Amino acid sequence: MNVQLITSRDNPLIQRLKKHAQDPAAYRKLGEVWLEGDHLCSACLARSVAVPVAVIADTAWLGEHGVACGSDEVARRLTDLVRQADKVVVVPENLWKAFTGLESPARIGFLLTRLESGSGVSSIQTGVRTVVLDRVQDAGNVGSILRSASAMGVAQVVALKGTAALWSAKVLRAGMGAHFALHLIEQAAPADLMRLGVPLVATSSHTDHLLPSALLPDPCAWVMGHEGQGVGDEVMQLCKLTVAIPQPGGEESFNVAAAAAVCLYESMRRRVVDQYSSLL
Repeated sequence: MNVQLITSRDNPLIQRLKKHAQDPAAYRKLGEVWLEGDHLCSACLARSVAVPVAVIADTAWLGEHGVACGSDEVARRLTDLVRQADKVVVVPENLWKAFTGLESPARIGFLLTRLESGSGVSSIQTGVRTVVLDRVQDAGNVGSILRSASAMGVAQVVALKGTAALWSAKVLRAGMGAHFALHLIEQAAPADLMRLGVPLVATSSHTDHLLPSALLPDPCAWVMGHEGQGVGDEVMQLCKLTVAIPQPGGEESFNVAAAAAVCLYESMRRRVVDQYSSLL
């Protein structure tokens, strides 16, 4: 394991980390992804993702022989995480504040080779359960949808142009590790969806098909649209089915992340029921 101490704000690595903090889509230009916080780092290691560089504050680094500025249990756990990287960079606590994206610095992060599965048609997997994001712009919504997709057995998420950057810090935090369980495609065009090889299903308030009773195809691609505009006309024309989520309470619409969770759960519930029924 290679260990390096960096103390200068002008160091090229520190400058790159500052770019990640300032620009949500910096990873597209830099070709690397910055994960900050022990939860994301743990989720990354749990999926056996290779970690070229780990960064840790000196107050959390126990060093080669278990001696450091901080020797508490938290420091021991963080040190155990970074020791699984090929290279460990130790920075002073006050320097960490120059590039952190968190109000309460987590004192640990991984710098990964860009993990985006691909862009556009060539990398789309065919015939698998998918979520399509059509210009979903709120990072919290995108991360929450990724988390629901992973939990409900979806294999792939395809983000169309105009959707929040999937590997941005806010989406990563909201996803809470779901990124590492999904095949992710960014910057896709509506025409690329023809390669999915499964029916597209969207939610709409202008349909007679209700989610609880509609004949849902499986596998399918659930399409989630822009927070204010919904699914665009070009994408909607590709959809085989539109369904409405009953709202007896009278609200006008669901938040897109909530709608995604409801739809993905219903698809998953039916699979479980079908599997159970086949055993009887």
